[in-house]
Amino acid sequence: MIFTDTHTHLYSEEFANDRNDMIQRAIAAGVTRFFVPSIDSGCTNAMYQLEAAYPDNVFLMMGLHPVYVKPESWEKELDFVESELKRRKFCAVGEIGIDLYWDKSTLGIQQQAFRRQIQLAKHYHLPINIHCREAFDEIFEVLESEKSDDLFGIFHCFTGNFEQAQQAISYNMKLGIGGVTTFKNGKIDTFLKDIPLEHIVLETDAPYLAPVPYRGKRNESAYVVLVAEKLASIYGCPVAEIAEKTTLNSRKVYGI
Repeated sequence: MIFTDTHTHLYSEEFANDRNDMIQRAIAAGVTRFFVPSIDSGCTNAMYQLEAAYPDNVFLMMGLHPVYVKPESWEKELDFVESELKRRKFCAVGEIGIDLYWDKSTLGIQQQAFRRQIQLAKHYHLPINIHCREAFDEIFEVLESEKSDDLFGIFHCFTGNFEQAQQAISYNMKLGIGGVTTFKNGKIDTFLKDIPLEHIVLETDAPYLAPVPYRGKRNESAYVVLVAEKLASIYGCPVAEIAEKTTLNSRKVYGI
């Protein structure tokens, strides 16, 4: 079985002491495809080092995370994103979006940054990888204004309700499903069975949001198998089918 982790921060400082061991544990568990989002220019060199070390397994995105959209630096950061997209190949523009959990005062520039990066993705014929926290309405407003056949991607760490899931799918987005689906109060497990598997991809968001039984501890890419097992119980099918179909879905999005 081949599992795909469509969103993992392998360069995180949380893995500083055992990064290679962690990656090898994932590969041994069948997780052989790692899609790594950018958060800002500060993580770029570490991302490139990972790609060089694991060229057959690690695939990079380029983008500015909404939490790092700061009044004093966001335009310069977006110029960097654009220059890197022009310079070399990436699998997606991400992670991008809107986050109103940490700072509502930057909503205006978050919206501008999100829109500009969507337009960059269209220009380079790339998918987007969306970060959304307490901002579904704001995200959907931007997506509606940019809706087109060349807008597609993944709604990372989807934690909305059934109606929001349907709306995300209407914008050509796959739903990134991770550890939250194993939480007792996660809620998305109550309606996922009504979402066709063709709209689902697996992710960890490592080192964050570890699934049960590791909730509250450091997450790692090997745990995407636990998410697949939970989905197998929800959909009433073998884990191998979850692995196969979600990996196929990831290939359709990322083209890899």
